[in-house]
Amino acid sequence: MILTAGVEPRRPALKLVKTKTLNRDEWLNVRKGGIGSSDAGAAVGLNPYQSPLELWLVKTGRDGGLPKVDPNDETNPMYWGALLEPIVAAHYTKRSGNRVRRINAVLQHPDQDKAWMLANIDREIVGAADVQILECKTAGEFGARLWRDGVPDYVVCQVQHQLAVTGKAAADVCVLICGQEIRIYRIERDDVLINRLIELERQFWRYVEMDVPPPADGSDSADVALRCLYPHDAGHTLDLTQDRDLSATFADLVSVREEIAHREQVEAQLMQKIQQRMADASRAVFETGAVSWKRSKDSLGVDMEKLLQAQPDLLQRYPLTKPGSRRFLIST
Repeated sequence: MILTAGVEPRRPALKLVKTKTLNRDEWLNVRKGGIGSSDAGAAVGLNPYQSPLELWLVKTGRDGGLPKVDPNDETNPMYWGALLEPIVAAHYTKRSGNRVRRINAVLQHPDQDKAWMLANIDREIVGAADVQILECKTAGEFGARLWRDGVPDYVVCQVQHQLAVTGKAAADVCVLICGQEIRIYRIERDDVLINRLIELERQFWRYVEMDVPPPADGSDSADVALRCLYPHDAGHTLDLTQDRDLSATFADLVSVREEIAHREQVEAQLMQKIQQRMADASRAVFETGAVSWKRSKDSLGVDMEKLLQAQPDLLQRYPLTKPGSRRFLIST
């Protein structure tokens, strides 16, 4: 091995625990002890599916109220991702000629000050001098949009995290797009990016260690996390009139809502102008695009009000309690 003067050789990852005999709950519990490679994008705010706040709930054991993923739910992308992973790996070998094998272990960074850095590797690439790790992905119709310009940022974070933990030099990402197109991307180790990633992940892990939630980021995931973290109100009033920062935040919120309302009105006027010109046309084309204005198919439903008037005992026979949720209302 040739080393630059003053540069220490990278040490291999530690095997924290073998996963072959772990059930899903035990595996999830092990992952709560650190930031795994699939957590990396969320920890630094780059995962479109999970916010840092939601990830913090998971790591601190406060995720009981979050929607749970059923690993056997055939409508969930994660189900198909797990089911198709061996197929993606097999097609990678067929396309690249590289042999792969499972590791069946949760890996841990060898440095004590980074022991919170964990990783699960889909496959280890065997006998190739230029690449050592394979990450398998599947993308459906929605997810495929994230792959239009190459590997999404949150997957880059995942792979660079894996390279950081293992000390390896490169990884291949093999993605199955919409069940019919295989793409392979090479990601080389980027130590500058890894150092920045470790710095940001360490900031997130401090929130976990201090048991302090990170700031919400405005995502749907953060909204779900806040409702899980604070599901009930206590009935008292919080006086923030002397808090200049939050008073300014409130003023900005009011201003933004007024701007949104104005833009929505402008949007409606523009849309109605086009609709009025289309009259009974189904589609209109323009220099830069097109719109359609079609009637949807009729649907059959139940008039619940009339049904309950005719059979009022149904409400007592088949009651359904819908849990309430906190509403955020603004008054000025």
